[in-house]
Amino acid sequence: MHEIIAAQHAIVTLDVGLPGIVWGWIIVMNMWAKSIGTGVIFMLFYLLKKYPTEAAYLRFPLTVVSIVTIHVFLFFTIIDLHQIFRFWHIFFHPHWTSAITIGSFLATAFVGMIFLLAYLSFIKKDNEAFDKVLTWTAILAIPVTLYTAALLAQSTARELWQMPTEAAQMLLAATLAGSATTILMGAKLPYEAKRDLAIILGGSAFIAFLLYMSELVFGPMKAEEVAATLEFIKGDGPMTTWFWIGQVFAFIVPMVLVTLSVQNKSTGLLTLASVSAIAGLWVVKWVWLVIPQLLSMS
Repeated sequence: MHEIIAAQHAIVTLDVGLPGIVWGWIIVMNMWAKSIGTGVIFMLFYLLKKYPTEAAYLRFPLTVVSIVTIHVFLFFTIIDLHQIFRFWHIFFHPHWTSAITIGSFLATAFVGMIFLLAYLSFIKKDNEAFDKVLTWTAILAIPVTLYTAALLAQSTARELWQMPTEAAQMLLAATLAGSATTILMGAKLPYEAKRDLAIILGGSAFIAFLLYMSELVFGPMKAEEVAATLEFIKGDGPMTTWFWIGQVFAFIVPMVLVTLSVQNKSTGLLTLASVSAIAGLWVVKWVWLVIPQLLSMS
């Protein structure tokens, strides 16, 4: 009787979305550092294939850059977890329908590969073995840099983050940040190699900018939620200024400076383009991560 009375007077409460920004600058650091860490591996693979002699000295320095930035990526991933000391559950009780589970195994394998590269280049000094391992490392870097797009796409209530556009943006972020970082590290590279990196940088900036503009213009036709989300970066929206700061410094400025650099064979302009791209990419990632969370899901 007591249980029946309690059931008849039950109070139903509804869960509501957490207020404010749940994924903020910590996740931006995650994505930004991962783009650099995987991107420099792509660029090193390309340079050693096309300029094996001239780019040989970059084997160890770029491997170190990858190790450092990937660990920055992992650090900010872990500190964002609400149950940080249960991280081992991902490996011992994996759920293969989760992008973060797949990404954790991929990232762990990638870390092992880049440490092996460091051993082969600095201790064993075996360039032939290094190049063989680098090929597989570059292949593995592709799903490592793409898995975050799948993670965002699993937030099914956030239409702006859906695949496959996010996958393309993640890959372009890697080639943009990777080429920019390699330009800054490759002062001794011949002009032809720098020109190739400049073309990769400028091309990545152009395609990424085109994708963002396509979402901005045509996104509202895809879903009402996308239209409502994009209002935050249109007109007098609260994020409009930051959105365009990111677009200008990550994409527009590098495109212009790369064009002028190739025309005038100016390495100074190429350096400015690289710094602008790396800094601007952080702002772009931050805006694109934050704006969908400004829209209430109630």
